[in-house]
Amino acid sequence: MTRSTVLVVEDDLAISTFLEATLGEKYRVTCCSNGAQALGAITNSDIDVVLLDVGLPDIDGFELCKRIKATPELRHVPVIFLTGRTAIEDEIKAFEIGGVDFITKPIIPTVLMARVRTHIDLKHSRDTLERLVFVDSLTGLPNRRAFDQAFAREWRRTRRIQEYLSIVMIDVDHFKQYNDLYGHGAGDECLREVASALGRCLQRPADIVARYGGEEFVALLPGTDATGGAAVADAMGLAVERANLAHKGSSVCGHVTISRGVASTVPESDEEPERLLKAADEELYQAKKTGRNRTRTITLPGERKSND
Repeated sequence: MTRSTVLVVEDDLAISTFLEATLGEKYRVTCCSNGAQALGAITNSDIDVVLLDVGLPDIDGFELCKRIKATPELRHVPVIFLTGRTAIEDEIKAFEIGGVDFITKPIIPTVLMARVRTHIDLKHSRDTLERLVFVDSLTGLPNRRAFDQAFAREWRRTRRIQEYLSIVMIDVDHFKQYNDLYGHGAGDECLREVASALGRCLQRPADIVARYGGEEFVALLPGTDATGGAAVADAMGLAVERANLAHKGSSVCGHVTISRGVASTVPESDEEPERLLKAADEELYQAKKTGRNRTRTITLPGERKSND
């Protein structure tokens, strides 16, 4: 079982060494001596709890906590303050800005371990609930809510760094006929097989494919232009065909196929993210209208292409 990770942010070497030795018996411990190091560590690693000294050399611990809580991907990481300050105002401030606990020095090892364990357990429970909320129960893929959050996050990021972002909208061809012919139980199994095939086509950690609703799926491809998005969409189409799921009710061929609509853009500050989704959905509609089992692409603003 993977050990939980504790990030210790403490500029006093003696205290940092003590905390690492105390917590290291049960947890994986990462130590940083200033705020800049801490922000890098928490952004690039899976941290389960932060032990944060209030007095740091480069940034106030309270300010660092505010920055952590202002970052959507990090705001649920529990922050426990460590300080030699005893003023009630400091303790109140720690909780007001999002801290979950406030431990005064000198630190009692048994109390420290108990509090860290409690907050890690609470985080793990919340993470489990979030997985249930954001995972489609039928396919095991992220659900629409998870996609919406990821899309909003990647839209902001790619807009900031002026990088391409592509969306692939996917629809199982003639799925109503499949259900009518084979039954809803077989339809559910078909969706699971399609989901598995789609997931195998994504190679990068930032890429995700989600169940969008019914027989619709959607892929999010950061750092990918329309050409790259079309290549992924075509690979998805081929993967589903290779699954060789019989579909005698299809007008396309004798097995299950998918239609794909790709839209790509470099997000601008005055552009609404929903525009990209609508464009991908329109390309999906055109793919179905012109014969199904194909990819249609558009770059915003730009020119439509088809891989008929």
